[in-house]
Formats: sequence, C-alpha cells, structure tokens
Amino acid sequence: MIDETNKQDPVGDQQPPETPEDLGDVETITEGEATPESDTEALQQKIEATQEQLMRVAAEFDNYKKRMERERSKLLKYAGENILRDLLATLDNLDRAMEQGSAASVDEGKKLQAMLEGIELTRKGLVATLERYGVEPMIATGLSFNPDEHNALTMEASDEMPANHVLREFAKGFRFKDRVLRHAQVVVSSGPGKAA
Repeated sequence: MIDETNKQDPVGDQQPPETPEDLGDVETITEGEATPESDTEALQQKIEATQEQLMRVAAEFDNYKKRMERERSKLLKYAGENILRDLLATLDNLDRAMEQGSAASVDEGKKLQAMLEGIELTRKGLVATLERYGVEPMIATGLSFNPDEHNALTMEASDEMPANHVLREFAKGFRFKDRVLRHAQVVVSSGPGKAA
C-alpha cells in the first residue's frame, strides 16, 4: 500500500519543472520588463516636458496678445491718417485760391473770377475725397420729412409742397456708409397757406 500511495502522490520524488535550454529569451523578457520606479520616472519626465511645452505656448500666446493689442492701439491712434493726408491737398488748393484773390491785378473782375474757379475746383476735390471714403450727400428737398435723417428748423406754408415734406435745406445732410453722419437741417412744409 505504501507503494500505491507513492505512485499516486510522490511528494518526495517531484522533479523541478523542465528548464528551457535557451535562457536568452527568458533574460531578454526580464530585461524588457519595466520596474515600477522606471515607469514612474518616465511618466514624470513626460509630465515635465508637457508642462514646459504648455508654459512655452502660454508665453507665446501672451506675447501674441500683447503684440495684437499694440497693433490695435496703433491702428486706432492713426485711423484717420489717410483722410487727413487727403484733406491737406484741399487746404493747399484753398491757399492757392486765396493767393489768386489777393494777387495784384489790373482787372478786379478777372481776379475774382480766378478765385471763384479755384474755390470751385477745391470744392470738387473735397467732395471727391469724401466720396472716396464713403461719405455721400443726402437729398432732402421734396422728400417726406424723416426725423432719422432731417432736423426741422421751422415750418412754412407752401402751395407747391405737400404737408410734412422738406421745402428746402439750410445745411446738407451726409451719410457715411450706412449711417447718418450729419442730419440735414431743413424747412418743412405745413401745407397750403390759409387765404386771407
């Protein structure tokens, strides 16, 4: 019976499991496996690299914001530079017209005519400059009174113009692109006058 138990469970005769003949594979596997310390160090390095990269991006973005703010400030500061430069030509033309008017001349009529022509050319140049920048005159005479575009100075009776229509302009109104730059100052018709 002892022999039967030995055959069934040979505790003392157990042999160790077979070892592979080529241990190079086993060593490679154990060398390739990372230890918890090395994993932690690798993750810490990645975190530090990412933090450094984020700090660089944040600094670049901050510099970009500051540069854009400086450029925006500069644009606002010098926004009217082009129109002012164009208006200087108008000032030069007015100076020339005044020189024509004050020049010594035998014929006063010719002197006055030359000055008026200079002023007319200057006005045309100024209107062209304003149109180039999107400023256009508004037509008011004969139209229905519109408080969004007109300022009524007074009302007058008129047999020719219906009531609440612009009879005439004291000062022309102007529009800048899609906005009213200056309201027209107008006289509004109150309709036909009463017979005396």
